[in-house]
Amino acid sequence: MIDEKRARRGLALVFVILLMDMMGIALIMPVMPAYLKELTGADVSHAAMEGGWLFLAYAAMQFFFGTFIGNLSDRFGRRPVLLFSVLTFAIDNLICALAGSYWVLFVGRVLAGISGASYATASAYVADISTDENRAKNFGLVGISFGVGFTLGPVIGGFLGEFGPRVPFYAAALIAFLNFVIALFLLPETLDEQHRRKFEWKRANPLGAIRQLRNYKGIGWVASVMFLFWLAHVVYPVAWPFVADYRYGWSQGMIGLSLGLFGVMSAVVMGLILPQLVKRYGEWRTAVIGLVFCVLAFLGYAFATEGWMVFVVIALCCIEGVTDPALRSISAAGVPPSAQGELQGAFTSLSSVTSIIGPLFFTSLFTGFSGPAAPIEFPGMPYFAAALMTVLGLAVFVWRVPNKVLNGLAQKAHQIH
Repeated sequence: MIDEKRARRGLALVFVILLMDMMGIALIMPVMPAYLKELTGADVSHAAMEGGWLFLAYAAMQFFFGTFIGNLSDRFGRRPVLLFSVLTFAIDNLICALAGSYWVLFVGRVLAGISGASYATASAYVADISTDENRAKNFGLVGISFGVGFTLGPVIGGFLGEFGPRVPFYAAALIAFLNFVIALFLLPETLDEQHRRKFEWKRANPLGAIRQLRNYKGIGWVASVMFLFWLAHVVYPVAWPFVADYRYGWSQGMIGLSLGLFGVMSAVVMGLILPQLVKRYGEWRTAVIGLVFCVLAFLGYAFATEGWMVFVVIALCCIEGVTDPALRSISAAGVPPSAQGELQGAFTSLSSVTSIIGPLFFTSLFTGFSGPAAPIEFPGMPYFAAALMTVLGLAVFVWRVPNKVLNGLAQKAHQIH
């Protein structure tokens, strides 16, 4: 563990790195349709298909490289891996900005997926500098960086896109390069030589890393809960715009406003409410509270027949945002320092799997339960399915990861090297 002053500086820098990375990713979202139409000459329908392949390539690279990069950070330290990933992200966006064909853009998105796997290293960095008392709070800051980044990014990207669809890519490249320069001079290392371990190829692939989780009691079940939680939450980026348009007739601006409010409320919950919940109830009960509110939120969206109801659900159920930090904190407490990168890499790979299978699953549900050909018109079905997934995750967590199991996880984990 590094000293408190360097730990605070490191946490602040990782927050800035993730915030700027998320902004860089979100910057390009508003201009992708126009950019693909310009690059390929296709209409919007075919451009959407090309965009789907880009999304798949990004998620696939995160699946294959998440554990690899996480294991590299367990061997060589967090700092060099983070620096390499941020620099790669800058190069990727520059390639995308200069792309003269779809396949050059495709290569750029592949590199983005690889560099995006740095989230595993950033999470391991947070685990390194955290204590039992502040771990959940620190992981909440990671969530805040995502919420703020994805709230500001599309707004800035949409503004820059008015000057041309390539401009946001240049901006994202510049942000990433500035990120790299700041981290190069100020980011401290958190994993000392004593806690580094030998790099093993059998543990540096997704399946090997997931199998390795079985060595830590209870962590495999927590990972199962997180997989169901992440899969359920794919419904938001996938179904939200379509349901809002079909059910409520919302404009793009209204959809953007609702997503922005969702991101802001999530950031407020993780910054203000999460620390108080953990302090009063502990991580286990906080995770249960979060999962319960996740179920209520999904059911609310599923049965919200009027647009105003969506905003009520956001306001009443935004406490669901405490779930991910609490689960990550529980997992990190049960794994030794030498395996934090591996753990977070495995989580990155699991999350990327949900990004691969979730869009097809939820869009198929929406298509099957909307329109004149639907046997039962229920456009909220994707949210209802997400609620069922979360109920299953909650049941697994309560029955297979009881609170008493977690009491000895941290002590046992730090005896394993």
